[in-house]
Amino acid sequence: MMKIDKEISHPIHPLHKLKLEYTEIPFNCDGCKEAGIGLKYKCPQCEFDLHKACAVAPPTSIIHHPFYEKCDFQFHYNPPGAARRICDACRKNVLGFVHHCKRCGFDLHPCCANLPQVLNDGEYNLYLCLKLSSSCHRCGGKGHGWSYRSHCKTYHLHVSCVKELLVENWQAMYLNVDKNKVREMQTRIPSLKGTLKNYHGHGAGRGGKVSKCCQIAGGAVRVIVSAILGDPTAIIAAVVGGFISK
Repeated sequence: MMKIDKEISHPIHPLHKLKLEYTEIPFNCDGCKEAGIGLKYKCPQCEFDLHKACAVAPPTSIIHHPFYEKCDFQFHYNPPGAARRICDACRKNVLGFVHHCKRCGFDLHPCCANLPQVLNDGEYNLYLCLKLSSSCHRCGGKGHGWSYRSHCKTYHLHVSCVKELLVENWQAMYLNVDKNKVREMQTRIPSLKGTLKNYHGHGAGRGGKVSKCCQIAGGAVRVIVSAILGDPTAIIAAVVGGFISK
């Protein structure tokens, strides 16, 4: 297991040391400018937070990703060049920390670059995919961007769709938006158990394997969410479960 320092110094916040802490309250990372929850490095004296993945990214390192075998991803504190840059994993704007391949032009947010290839909710595996083989269960499209799929290859969920719904929920909950609006948005991230059953329709005759896959619990989606937030652990999954299990 990789050692995690409880306190670090970081070049973009040189005045104070950053301390590792756990939070159940969503935060905005001052590195990549993306949402986070769980483990983070925080300045005790300033409103400054970093995802763990952003805080520990070596500034001079080159990383590689199995989806882009020919790419050398260099870490940057700011998006390189003047052109607008898009993360090739979640299709969101790159506004801060990024892993960039100069030769191929691909970009990855640090948390996206660290998404596990396989997630397990305790019973089933979920697999990270470069492209969708069927429609995303949330948006109904097959657009660009990574997704996680179920073992039966029927349930797909864009990384970008999960991010959008989480941000909407958090903005509503923490900016005191109408509670009815919050409940409406919470229902838009369905549990796998219900949605897979509906997706397959009455496909009981398609075999026991499909039926078994349809019993995947909402906890599987919670694991996806926790991974996207930069801390794929069962603890975080339980914390965010309230957003998506209704």
